[in-house]
Amino acid sequence: MTEATGIVGEFLTLKEGTDADLLAMQCGDFYEFFAEDAEIVADELDLKVSQKSSHGSSYPMAGVPVDDLTPYVSALVERGYRVAIADQHETENGHAREITRVVTPGTHLETGDESAQYLAAVVREASRDSGDTYGIAATDVTTGQFQVTQLDDADAGEALTELYTFGPAEILPGPELRNDDEFLDRLRERTDAALTLHDSASFEPGRASHTVREQFGSETVDSVGIGDQNVAVRAAGAVLSYVEDTGVGTLAAVTRLQAYGERDHVDLDATTQRNLELTETMQGDSSGSLFDTIDHTVTAAGGRLLQQWLQRPRRNRAELQRRQSCVAALSEAAMARERIRETLSDAYDLERLAARATSGSADARDLRAVQETLALLGQVADAVTETERLAESPLADALDGADREAADSLAAELDSALVADPPGTVRQGGLFKRGHDDDLDEIIDEHEAALEWLETLPDREKERTGITHLSVDRNKTDGYYIQVGKSETDAVPEKYQHIKTLKNSKRYTTPELDEKERDVLRLEERRHDMEYEHFQRLRARVAEHATLLQDVGRTLAELDAFASLAVHAVENDWARPAVVDGNELSIEAGRHPVVEQTTEFVPNDLYMDDDRQFLIVTGPNMSGKSTYMRQAALITLLAQVGSFVPARSATVGLVDGIFTRVGALDELAQGRSTFMVEMQELSNILHSATEESLVILDEVGRGTATFDGISIAWAATEYIVNSIQSKTLFATHYHELTALGEELPTVENVHVAVDGEPRSAGSDGDVTFLRTVRDGPTDRSYGVHVADLAGVPEPVVDRSQAVLDRLRDDKAIEIRGSEQNDGGTTQAVFDLDSGQFRDGAAQSGGAAAGSTAEPVATDGDPEHAPGEAAAEGPKGDERAASLDSETEAVLSELTELDVNETPPVELMAKVQEWQAELDDE
Repeated sequence: MTEATGIVGEFLTLKEGTDADLLAMQCGDFYEFFAEDAEIVADELDLKVSQKSSHGSSYPMAGVPVDDLTPYVSALVERGYRVAIADQHETENGHAREITRVVTPGTHLETGDESAQYLAAVVREASRDSGDTYGIAATDVTTGQFQVTQLDDADAGEALTELYTFGPAEILPGPELRNDDEFLDRLRERTDAALTLHDSASFEPGRASHTVREQFGSETVDSVGIGDQNVAVRAAGAVLSYVEDTGVGTLAAVTRLQAYGERDHVDLDATTQRNLELTETMQGDSSGSLFDTIDHTVTAAGGRLLQQWLQRPRRNRAELQRRQSCVAALSEAAMARERIRETLSDAYDLERLAARATSGSADARDLRAVQETLALLGQVADAVTETERLAESPLADALDGADREAADSLAAELDSALVADPPGTVRQGGLFKRGHDDDLDEIIDEHEAALEWLETLPDREKERTGITHLSVDRNKTDGYYIQVGKSETDAVPEKYQHIKTLKNSKRYTTPELDEKERDVLRLEERRHDMEYEHFQRLRARVAEHATLLQDVGRTLAELDAFASLAVHAVENDWARPAVVDGNELSIEAGRHPVVEQTTEFVPNDLYMDDDRQFLIVTGPNMSGKSTYMRQAALITLLAQVGSFVPARSATVGLVDGIFTRVGALDELAQGRSTFMVEMQELSNILHSATEESLVILDEVGRGTATFDGISIAWAATEYIVNSIQSKTLFATHYHELTALGEELPTVENVHVAVDGEPRSAGSDGDVTFLRTVRDGPTDRSYGVHVADLAGVPEPVVDRSQAVLDRLRDDKAIEIRGSEQNDGGTTQAVFDLDSGQFRDGAAQSGGAAAGSTAEPVATDGDPEHAPGEAAAEGPKGDERAASLDSETEAVLSELTELDVNETPPVELMAKVQEWQAELDDE
């Protein structure tokens, strides 16, 4: 318990009663931070620290003006702090202070970010027989959205993927997850959310069910299908409890409970969203992302909705066709579309304004914004109904989601009450028009008459006294006063009472001025109090219509999102895809939606169905394999958003998930190398994908030894083809895999075409990457050519080509500059059986694979060309006589082995076994 007294003691006592990280306590016109809180805030926000004495001790103190608190709290919350606010109020004994709210990352209303800001809770119930059950609830307190789902027979990865799609600012882990360090670590890795341990009792089934039913009504809970889903209800109850405990005051805006099932949306895990660069690039920039490319919205709510669509594509074909029809209508009615967009550009964010009204934080400018935006609904509706193409489309039905009559009525009520340009404060008057209230009008008339008397006083006094340098003003110290220049102070009347002398003037008052000041202050206080009372009632009236504001806001946002998609489709020649059930993915002249914005793009076709499910994509580096596969994924995703797609035509079979494995970066800070990340991503795909999924594999097994990599890629291909049966595009440099296209009925080879011949010995090569995808495997590699294009020094490129040519011909290679030969060369041959280099003598039978015979040096003698020095080694019977029994046994097994009938993984294991035997010998 603190020994401090006075203000500091009160601060420390309040701080002990909250679990917030920081406390801002109102002291008159400032919010003050004391002790350790002051030092933290000063360091974070660059505030000046002073000292406050209390009970013989000195405490650090830092403060911000009352009117400036919001931006400072926002900055602290963005840094992850939970900030308690203690407001001051008057009592019979003076001032009293109490904590009125706690601002946290998930309950902050004053965010400047237009994106959704979710608070989420996740609960787990373990099962012995199968996977666990997870309940997830998420609300955006700035808009009142509330969504809940239950994942049955699921694992942690599925729960994390579901949470990631919301991008929550704050997460409340349930009691069962708080000690699961692995789960919490993965949460921290995949999201930037603050993790908060909320009261465990709020997660209890009985209490949570009561909380949810109190908020939404028992009929609503049962009608959306979560009444018997205890895990989902537990998460929902905890979220509602937390919002209420923080005092944010927005629960009145949370009126609509949306429950969704696992099959309502397309699975897009964190890895896939990153690899496809949906909302930000691989470098973390928003510019260059898919959202940035197609976002032509003119409202904050419209942009937020479009982003949600991209991150949560739908599986409901009827809904997707509805969206497509709206986009099609707007794309064909250009004039009406632009009229709607111009109208919407004046709209404010009604969903967030509804939350501000219910929380009591909306000011008069917010209510005027509500009025102006509600009035736009009628203008947008007229634009739709007056255009035949739009009136016959689902856009007309979309407008039915908002009550136009109620919107017009509330807009008219607000317009008749508020002045056109109200002040930014609600306690200083000047908010209401004349005619709003008779009693208020009377007070306003008296107040303005008194102010007019004061405004005209200088002219009257100048005329009466003949003093030219005379003015009337007011400040907090002197109140109202008459100021006269020193050169004319001898002419002031006797009734002027001197109150202050300045350098060049003197200040006076008069009995009449004092009386009028008292009248003005009395009338001013009455007017301000009355206007504030009227404003509170008007704000409460708007809060009562929070659902109306949300409905209108969502309707306008949806039209804005449709118009944005239509604009992009028209400007970029996108086509309406056919969305069908089944596994068909047919794309004619498809393009990458982002890449086509910055380069002259070469379109490509793609066809997949039940008989052509797995495409092995080969071709040179930099030829466009990755772009080809990503554009297939993005076209599928856009089709399941309801958008048109970058293609001449497309038929897209609905998928339940899109999974990608693209080149990974080392995550050494988490103790994971590139190859480990690669294998974890592959593991997630093999566990999560189904026969209705689309899988994109851009290289598998490249981060390990060649034979290990081929084995993993081969086995993964077989598993996907035989067990999962998902639509899959697999880009690889392992040409060995192309053999699967000849053996497995649903596997086909395609390649990126190249014109010309690559570099070879004695030839510089002249190669053009055509960016065109054709059937069949590629016939050669182009790695050395790409190294040349990348600017690798010419000696290295030339040497690379020479080594490559000899490897292809199974010829010995000079190892130049070996230390054991004093800078000469050593011959070596790459043995395909062992996967290792052996010395050049073995080229002609001097030693078997794995032999430790001494290397042969040529000492740079041109007469001893690579491979020739081995001619002196033993031949024929001499070689046979030199083999020991263990080597003979290996050779015998090798001779009897049927390579064509042996699985690759088993073959590789056998080779390693032989190597071990020979090494031991």
